Amino acid sequence: MFENLTSGAALPSLNALRAFEAMARTGSATLAGAELNVTHSAVSRQVKALEAQMGVRLFEGPRHALTLTRGGRDLLPGLTAAFDGVAAAVARARSEGQDLHVAVNASLSVKWLIPRLADFGRLHPEIRVHLVELAPHAVSRRGADVVLRLLDPERIESLKAEVVTPSAVGPVIAPALAGPDARAAILAAPRLTARTHLSGWTDWSALSGHRSTATSERPVAHLHFVLDAALAGWGAAVLPWALAAEAVTDGRLLAPFGFQPDGAAVAAIPGAGEPSRARRAFVRWLVDQGRAMRPAPPST
Repeated sequence: MFENLTSGAALPSLNALRAFEAMARTGSATLAGAELNVTHSAVSRQVKALEAQMGVRLFEGPRHALTLTRGGRDLLPGLTAAFDGVAAAVARARSEGQDLHVAVNASLSVKWLIPRLADFGRLHPEIRVHLVELAPHAVSRRGADVVLRLLDPERIESLKAEVVTPSAVGPVIAPALAGPDARAAILAAPRLTARTHLSGWTDWSALSGHRSTATSERPVAHLHFVLDAALAGWGAAVLPWALAAEAVTDGRLLAPFGFQPDGAAVAAIPGAGEPSRARRAFVRWLVDQGRAMRPAPPST
């Protein structure tokens, strides 16, 4: 009675399909391995085995800059939709909609979301929020009901994301480092940069017309490390208002140039499947939190 299910070419290994989908979606065997809890070499082996079984190349180019072939581009959307559907179905069966999985970049999580979560817990004690870290440039995470991150306008539209709060960027400096002329001090101080966002100073210069004259740069891993380093007086930093707002408002950081709108926004990207009551409540709460934020001081 099962003969029709196995007729024709055998389906590839489920593990191989998962490895390819994760690598193609994240753009990296290393990121795919982290998501699947295996090594990057295991992901690469599974993808090569899949290519051999299908008789189709799925990636091309040098090892450090692989891109999808036409066959890979054709295969990816169906697999992503299928695996997202499975993850959503499992989550619904486990929790009846009361567990909520939120994927968020580390800096936005530490400096914006987590300090506000107690309020959501008071309003919705029946919803259990589970935070998972989102890779720096990813816009999706398997099993996440909501993805929260900074997005440019084009991706907000294409991903059907809900704007939480518009973004503006500006340079900040600790009062102890500012001296009598904070504007001059910001332009001359060592530039703090995040390895996950190397273009901060360049982007602000293009928007504002001002240019740093510093001769040294101090890179750190993430934007929340940049914020902490600026608070400690280790240099000046260009930061989004969402991360710097509290420190600027209470005077721990100075922002004499103000903040320049850059067209981006902190946005909530919906996960797969029909939105649960918990997801709808969380996104509404996020938008309310964004509206409650103090506006960024205008650029000068």
